[in-house]
Amino acid sequence: MRIDVNAFLGRYPFRDVLGGSPASLLRNMDRVGIDVAWISNLSAMFWKDPAAGNEILYHTHLREPRLHPIPAVHPGLANWRAALERAVDEGVSCVRADPAYYGLDPSGPEMRALVAACGDLGLPLELAVRLEDGRQRHPNDTAAELAPWQLRALLRSDPRARFIVTHADRELIEQVHFGSTPEEAARILWDICWIWGPPEDHLELLLRTVGLARFTFGTGMLLRLPENSAAKLDLLNPSPADREAIEHGNLERFLKPASRPAAP
Repeated sequence: MRIDVNAFLGRYPFRDVLGGSPASLLRNMDRVGIDVAWISNLSAMFWKDPAAGNEILYHTHLREPRLHPIPAVHPGLANWRAALERAVDEGVSCVRADPAYYGLDPSGPEMRALVAACGDLGLPLELAVRLEDGRQRHPNDTAAELAPWQLRALLRSDPRARFIVTHADRELIEQVHFGSTPEEAARILWDICWIWGPPEDHLELLLRTVGLARFTFGTGMLLRLPENSAAKLDLLNPSPADREAIEHGNLERFLKPASRPAAP
């Protein structure tokens, strides 16, 4: 079983990217052996209300059960609690927010309110550090990347909160992980899509220093080739147990309900 926690439907406003339909995603998944993909609506990320794109995700899942919806919640809008409640009613594994694209402070009061609400529900929040390499971004793409201190601030804002963080590189992961307590660090799961494989071997290093249990499989398709994540994992030549952990085991354990601290 290989689960991709980081995939997108839709179109990207800053360059022409093919492959944003469900059929294209499924072809890509079959090509690299992905059984299930968690999908977000890339188009809706740039709308005033990104939650308006969640319905597409829910309907897509009904037609294609391998594509699991990751609905967006914009905590700066009045309807954000309704969007979160709908997500829970749909039985999703996770919700996402992209504060830099919403015009919000990533560690500000709106995001802290969303983090607390997700903590109440035991629902992980997915955050992307970036979508594209800064060297190829369009001049109108001015959204800032998430900073390590902002992620640590969100971690510390609620002891019940859990995060799945995508598109993070080695430097950011090390700053957040080693700048957090062990309990805080255990509440983040990192996807591997932006971590360098050979010859730099950043992924191999992080698995040894941060720990195998903190990483899960993600590709970032359609903005990134899914072969990238598949190849770097293959080049590690992991044991069957380690491969199972990265491809789905760590994620499944992370999602299991656990006793949680009381609200602060």
